[in-house]
Amino acid sequence: MTKSFLLQSDKNVKNVQIKKNIINYFISDGNNTITELSKELDLSIPTITKFVNELVEQDLIMEYGKVQTSGGRYPILYGLNPDSIYFIGADMSRHHLNIALMNFKGDIVDFQMGIKYEFENTTESFDILHKHLQTFIDNVKVPKERLFNINLNISGRVNPESGYSYSSFYFSEQPITEILSEKLNFNVGIDNDTRAMALGEYMSGVVQGEKNVIFVNISWGLGIGIIIDGKPYYGKSGFSGEFGHFPIFDNEILCHCGKKGCLETEASGMAIHRMVIERIKKGESSILTEHVKDLDTLTLTDIMKAVAKEDPLCIEIVEEVGYILGKYIAGLINIFNPELVVIGGQVSLAEGFLLLPIKSSIRKYSLNLVNRDSKIETSKLKQKAGIVGACMVARSRLFDNYKDI
Repeated sequence: MTKSFLLQSDKNVKNVQIKKNIINYFISDGNNTITELSKELDLSIPTITKFVNELVEQDLIMEYGKVQTSGGRYPILYGLNPDSIYFIGADMSRHHLNIALMNFKGDIVDFQMGIKYEFENTTESFDILHKHLQTFIDNVKVPKERLFNINLNISGRVNPESGYSYSSFYFSEQPITEILSEKLNFNVGIDNDTRAMALGEYMSGVVQGEKNVIFVNISWGLGIGIIIDGKPYYGKSGFSGEFGHFPIFDNEILCHCGKKGCLETEASGMAIHRMVIERIKKGESSILTEHVKDLDTLTLTDIMKAVAKEDPLCIEIVEEVGYILGKYIAGLINIFNPELVVIGGQVSLAEGFLLLPIKSSIRKYSLNLVNRDSKIETSKLKQKAGIVGACMVARSRLFDNYKDI
């Protein structure tokens, strides 16, 4: 398997598009017969047969046995060959790095969660990231020639087309994708972490057929991933979803974007972290004072563990933030009228302590006619949403046109 995708060997644009449509069908709908493919793609059986056979020869599609029918010859079931191509996805958080390997069919076959990694916007932190990625690549148990693409999730302003991250690791005129591709000797792409999580949840998470979905990522920061008619919405430059930087509050809290009053300053993991420390320093009791001797080392993970142990202070703060957040999610529902809103990210691990006040606030502030058809669910993929999404984004770049897949 070369680094240039096999479909590109066919110079006929129409033929490439048909092959792309066949593979996309298998990605989204699973295995099927040539007869059913012919109906779904509105092409003749001989045409579908020709291209399916070519894809089988290219090792991208394989037979999955025969389907038993009431009479006549049993048709052959086709689908993606899981071992033909592999993808790597990496997802950064403030204190950890998660990396996974996914096969062509979309199954995670290897992963490492919680790799100790302190994110800082420095060349030193970038070099450590590169070393972690290289170590993972060196240790994967699949042939290196079958690794097609790597995708790295980065928070903030990310332009996947140009390969630039403007919020992190923007050290030179050379795109971060080119730098990593040269260092790792593999194709590397980047995407916004929340948008990747939304795609992961859409492809293999809580989404059950809904085509218009908003994924709310409540981690250290706050962002949304938008799925419209089954496709991720990028915006003009890939910057869509900066929900956390709505100018909402008249406060003096400086957001990491450099402005004051952003929604993120009062409704995010960062806000919860700040509020917990402030109230403990004022003398309020929490089990955190027993487990974390130095508040300067307190992490969001520590707070979520305290919530799981039903610490009253941490629960109260999470509920307060959930209610604030629900008010502005109500605004999103009024604007987009989505079928489903998924609450994800690290703070979503608080489960009902976060979800119930969010739902209560949504009922209060959104229009009844609009919100009654919008379901509110928590992420099914939980902490793996980032790496699943990163791998899905890597796979979607098979045709160097990830927006259309």
